[in-house]
Amino acid sequence: MSFPQSTPEHRLAFFRGFLKRPKEVGSVIPSSRFLERLIVRRAKLESARVVVELGPGTGGTTRALLAALQPDAKLLAVEINPHFVHLLRSHLRDSRMMVQEGSASQIREALDAFDLPAPDVILSGIPFSTMPRQLGLDILTSARDALAPDGRFVAYQFRDRVETLGREIFGHGSSQLELRNVPPMRVYTWKKRETSL
Repeated sequence: MSFPQSTPEHRLAFFRGFLKRPKEVGSVIPSSRFLERLIVRRAKLESARVVVELGPGTGGTTRALLAALQPDAKLLAVEINPHFVHLLRSHLRDSRMMVQEGSASQIREALDAFDLPAPDVILSGIPFSTMPRQLGLDILTSARDALAPDGRFVAYQFRDRVETLGREIFGHGSSQLELRNVPPMRVYTWKKRETSL
């Protein structure tokens, strides 16, 4: 499967976003197509009806998610950076996608704003390694509580802090390393279990 690539304008905006707010942007450059393919596989998007993406940035990975989603699926992008929100709304026109400006710790409120049911998948590229520990736990708790039964939480990260935090909220998960990305990224996956409630 081939995914549409981000434009030079989006790559420059992504880099500027990193320089301006490095703690909110997980990398200097957008994800590679190899990482995007791994994220799509780990998330099992082909069967998802509602998907939430936390921290879509300029929409590079968002394009890959939309390319993999079914025609009747919905994608809710939750982004805290107002400039990235503007780019997403103006350049990614897809009837399946909604954009909510706000914190990743308020997933249920974002879903309610668009009258969406519990998501099958929540994906995150936000850098857990640069945020306060409690905020990271709040985001993961928000994800767990919002997910449908047997839903999946997928995080792609440069560092492994999300693994430690995720274990506290979800229990043990799995991970896979993608070397064909700058920097290399690990994709972590958890499945919501009734025992994690």
